[in-house]
Amino acid sequence: MPPSLTAFTDHGRVLIVDDDEALLEMLSEGLRLRDFEVYTAASGREALEIVQSTELDAVVSDLQMDGMSGLELSERLSDIVEVPVILLTGRGSLETAIDAIRLGVYDFLQKPVKLDVLELALSRAIERRRLGEEVKRLRETDIEDDEFADMVGESRPMRQLQSLVERVAPAQVSVLITGESGTGKELVARAIHRRSACGEGPFVAINCAAMPASLLESELFGHAKGAFTDAKESKTGLFKQADGGTLFLDEIGDMPLEMQAKLLRALQEQKVRPVGGDAEIEFDVRVIAATNRDLEEDVEGGRFREDLFYRINVVHIPVPPLRERGRDVLHLAQHFVRVAAEKTGADVRGLSQSATAKILSYDWPGNVRELENCMQRGVALARHSEISLEDLPEKVRSFEPTETEPEALGGQLITIQELERRHIIRVLKAVDNNKTQAAKTLGFDRRTLYRKLERYGIDA
Repeated sequence: MPPSLTAFTDHGRVLIVDDDEALLEMLSEGLRLRDFEVYTAASGREALEIVQSTELDAVVSDLQMDGMSGLELSERLSDIVEVPVILLTGRGSLETAIDAIRLGVYDFLQKPVKLDVLELALSRAIERRRLGEEVKRLRETDIEDDEFADMVGESRPMRQLQSLVERVAPAQVSVLITGESGTGKELVARAIHRRSACGEGPFVAINCAAMPASLLESELFGHAKGAFTDAKESKTGLFKQADGGTLFLDEIGDMPLEMQAKLLRALQEQKVRPVGGDAEIEFDVRVIAATNRDLEEDVEGGRFREDLFYRINVVHIPVPPLRERGRDVLHLAQHFVRVAAEKTGADVRGLSQSATAKILSYDWPGNVRELENCMQRGVALARHSEISLEDLPEKVRSFEPTETEPEALGGQLITIQELERRHIIRVLKAVDNNKTQAAKTLGFDRRTLYRKLERYGIDA
């Protein structure tokens, strides 16, 4: 019987091997209806010919066949290609199962096999194989040679972010970076700085939420000797320290209102007056600001100055949360494993397949910062060259994906912003992505809906 292709899908390419023609047809048709790409072979010899000319994701073989048995076929396949094998038998035994496992057989199913059971086994086998290939590819990837090594990722949201950084960097305009805590907003700011005309100049960062208004003013503008009790010496402010470079104002949304007015004047005049000083000092600085707040809502609520908002928000760059970045989590995880291993001298080179599957399913509320911490922990605890499932934090190991409905969250603690993000996604799906209907259902106007889609990085 010549090999036959009966359907195509990204569910996976499967070869079914059986010398029972009726069973072969039944299984191939059943898997075709379940959207697998199916090849068939009536013997082990024919199966080997197909394997050498076709890239497959899994092989399903009868154990008892005339000529070459399923076990013999599995052994021969292991010398040719790394592909999971599922054996079917009507006369299974413990000894046969042990032999099958020894030969690397992925699963062992009793005949007559139910198609739902076979589909589940195939889906798991194919996913395991693809994870293995992804892990292997990531280990061979030298991220440090990547042009965007500071913003690791290949997902669509990250490609859009990288493109926006490339376009805005030479423009020398003020940039507002928004995103949840831990998404890497400062990395984006540094990437803009390095690619800008002032890239050779200093990059100076300050967390505006970490100090009161009086101290923040002294840090930004400097102070004269004797300006206050502890001012025993004059101090140059960060605006002047960043002259010819970039000043990064992190968490600007938490800046007190009284300080916002002074910052606005400094940006308008391109001059600062040190606390207690008599003369103004000119500066040439590109300002990049970042926040995890919705500044437009804060403007409407009187918590942030509207004029300052437009001054710092010439170009807005939203940074997507890690949960929206798909398999970027694997690239980042491998990167953090490499960095941690180099710092500690540990012989750890990657993640096991079980650990890989778990970090893909986890929701990462702490975003990239949480992932980095998780990989550092894994490298410290790993007993082998791979981080195993047991090396991950308990909350990652025990995590099970939940639905977006609030009542389905159970004991999982999430922020109001995350709850709102999930509900917006649910409503959009329910109304087939109709923005007008979604806004009406959510109780927003369209402008507010689009602002929230941008804030949460929802690709509608």
